[in-house]
Amino acid sequence: MRDVAARVLLDAAREGAGRAHAPYSRFAVGAAVLLTDGQIVVGANFENASYGLSLCAETVALATASSQGRLRDVVAIAVTGGALEGDGSLRGAVAVTPCGRCRQIINEASQLGGSDIDIYCASPDGGAFAHYRISDLLPHAFGPADLDID
Repeated sequence: MRDVAARVLLDAAREGAGRAHAPYSRFAVGAAVLLTDGQIVVGANFENASYGLSLCAETVALATASSQGRLRDVVAIAVTGGALEGDGSLRGAVAVTPCGRCRQIINEASQLGGSDIDIYCASPDGGAFAHYRISDLLPHAFGPADLDID
């Protein structure tokens, strides 16, 4: 089942990357979040001319899930991306992993939902693949439990 879920999520992430707004870096990233009921929420990176206001694909997908009241329901996320070619296709031979900021945001969903979220990473062509859990990518993470807020 995990292989099927990873394939479906990565396909959705690839579709998301195709909708990225990345005119400055020319590096498109797509993310797909799997919720407990099987729903998939897709995000794409969204760049801004002032660079610092850009949004990562993972953040877009997780914020969308949160806006639906579903942040606690996230069980897995897939990420892929690569350099944009002139025809809109993606090029790249390495599996894209979430940046540090995205790892922290994934950890937030993980702690709120009481799960160790699966993260599937792939190159645009699927030739490179890696599977992690958020605890692998962000060990000793700081999160909601550390704030001692009821």
